[in-house]
Amino acid sequence: MSTPDLPDPDPMPQPPEAPDLNACCGSGCDPCIFDAHDMAMDEYRRALQAWQARHPEANPEPNSLPKAG
Repeated sequence: MSTPDLPDPDPMPQPPEAPDLNACCGSGCDPCIFDAHDMAMDEYRRALQAWQARHPEANPEPNSLPKAG
């Protein structure tokens, strides 16, 4: 008999879902849905950076990152 997998107590943060390009109503809302997404992405980046500091084993070595372009 196997034991059920327990949920990860410190899961890696996931980025917020980007709004559909047609989701903006164009009425000048403050904040616009895209502004709200930008703020959520800022929070995600902070959370990811903190998570990576707690999980250094999950960070790729700088030389193993794919080259841009």
